Amino acid sequence: MKMKCVCFLVTFLLLIPSVTLAESPYGSMEVYYNDKLLPGKETAKPTLKIEEPFKVKINLTVYQKSDVYVSLSCMEKDSFKIIKGPTSRIEEYSKPDILEANSSKEYEWTVEPTEKWSGGSLPLDIYYTILAHGDSEPLINSGFTVAYCTISNEHYEGETPTSKKPESENQSTSGKPDSENSSSPASAPAFSLVTAISALVLVLFRLSR
Repeated sequence: MKMKCVCFLVTFLLLIPSVTLAESPYGSMEVYYNDKLLPGKETAKPTLKIEEPFKVKINLTVYQKSDVYVSLSCMEKDSFKIIKGPTSRIEEYSKPDILEANSSKEYEWTVEPTEKWSGGSLPLDIYYTILAHGDSEPLINSGFTVAYCTISNEHYEGETPTSKKPESENQSTSGKPDSENSSSPASAPAFSLVTAISALVLVLFRLSR
């Protein structure tokens, strides 16, 4: 009975869009799922087959010269595999990008679910860290759920989609990072509300078996 109540609460809370910092004093962001813009605080809720590829993307604009790091994360990192993107593994941070004031950069990943979470649902999160260029303390260190994925027990048999090559406007190569660790910045961002609640359900689900 308690498990049913918890599942009902989680289902209700998942209907509330996760909080995304669409705009702040330091920059703004557009979020995409399979090239479709997610308006406002909307989270994609796809049903996917095992190894069915999909794309998630952010278009990040900074208002001052900044060093930017990005990452994908989930509750169990082996539940997703990165096929293409600015990072090669879940929970690995990108090398720093130096963006000039009022410039933009797209970060796009092609991802597929593995058998790890077949028959279940879990969130996929995007994390980002923005520092004033040359500083070691972040202006923003945050994250949000971009897709809450339900994984079926079936295997995908189609073709992998071809990602669009992002425009090269206002892009720059990474320089030597400051005291930030490029694979894991000093202050890792906290999980979103959806991720935290889903983790609770994961624990209760395991214990109930």
